[in-house]
Amino acid sequence: MHAELIKEIQTLFSTEEPIYLHEPTFNGKEKEYLNECIDSTFVSSVGKFVDQFEQQIAEYTGAKHAIVTVNGTAAIQIGLIVAGVEQDDEVITQPLTFISTANAIQYCNATPIFLDVDKDTLGLSPIALKTFLENETTQVDGHCVNKKTNKRISACVPMHTFGHPARIDEIVSICNEHNIAVVEDAAESLGSYYKGKHTGTFGLVGAISFNGNKVMTTGGGGMILTNDVVLAKKAKHITTQAKMPHAWEYAHDEIGYNYRMPNINAALGCAQLEQLPTFIASKRKLAESYRTICDTLGLQFLNEPADSISNYWLNAVILENREERDAFLSITNESKVGTRPIWQLMNKLPMYKHCQTDALENAMWLEDRVVNLPSTVIL
Repeated sequence: MHAELIKEIQTLFSTEEPIYLHEPTFNGKEKEYLNECIDSTFVSSVGKFVDQFEQQIAEYTGAKHAIVTVNGTAAIQIGLIVAGVEQDDEVITQPLTFISTANAIQYCNATPIFLDVDKDTLGLSPIALKTFLENETTQVDGHCVNKKTNKRISACVPMHTFGHPARIDEIVSICNEHNIAVVEDAAESLGSYYKGKHTGTFGLVGAISFNGNKVMTTGGGGMILTNDVVLAKKAKHITTQAKMPHAWEYAHDEIGYNYRMPNINAALGCAQLEQLPTFIASKRKLAESYRTICDTLGLQFLNEPADSISNYWLNAVILENREERDAFLSITNESKVGTRPIWQLMNKLPMYKHCQTDALENAMWLEDRVVNLPSTVIL
């Protein structure tokens, strides 16, 4: 079965050369816009492409405001800060995620709480969230307080895994009942929609990544999404070193961050964004091909959840157990077909072993079985 799948993948990508998990695609005006940026000499954090990219992403996602950052991790961190997360707070998230999610929480000197995910979305489970909040927390002066630690739980960071939307409307509703801000980790889900609304626009703040392996790329880069003008201005201010506007003075009114996206990266982003509908159509077509192949071979393909339109950033199969997973990974990579396992659970990593969790039954089950397949755009 594994050999048959390898042949099918090689046929899909029309090559017997090494097939990578995900590669960027440059078929538009990237060189034209980069040359324009270089000729303007505005290659750093000021220039027309920065403003243009922010405006275009806001229009594409339906967010009222978009603020560029140097990467997606920075976007999550700043999103948490403007959402009100403070030192010694706790932040609920999921253990089945890329480490950026947990690290961004730690950068705020806050502590993650890891709750279980749903098997069909791979995202934070509203049932697990509701159960934890009802049983393990109380309200004190309008704040959600953890009964076990007596610390404030100030935010929740659900993640839209592999571009598949979590049940974000339920998560936001539950968090609103408990006075918890939602910061969406939409790093992987640009171009994904839940109930007709773009991911990253349900919570108080959302974060997108434009890393080189994402659906579209700026080389490195991220974006903060919000509908709150006050939070948008705050995010823009502190990501640009909290510099006060002035023709020549260097005056800063608080601790800021050098998290600005350079104009040259934004230029690349503008060219990539023009091609995004084509990229997503291609990825959805690839997903349909994988679905057909998996049905034929008796493999379980990870489909987009109900009420969702997924960008299928990374395609995935769910295998029988860890032994089959490891054998699959070994055979495919030895055949130069780039596959990878889903991430190790965050609570198993040495720096997060101390963090509070629930039973994590679904997360552990998925950790043993999920494998990503090559997902580069095929034009």
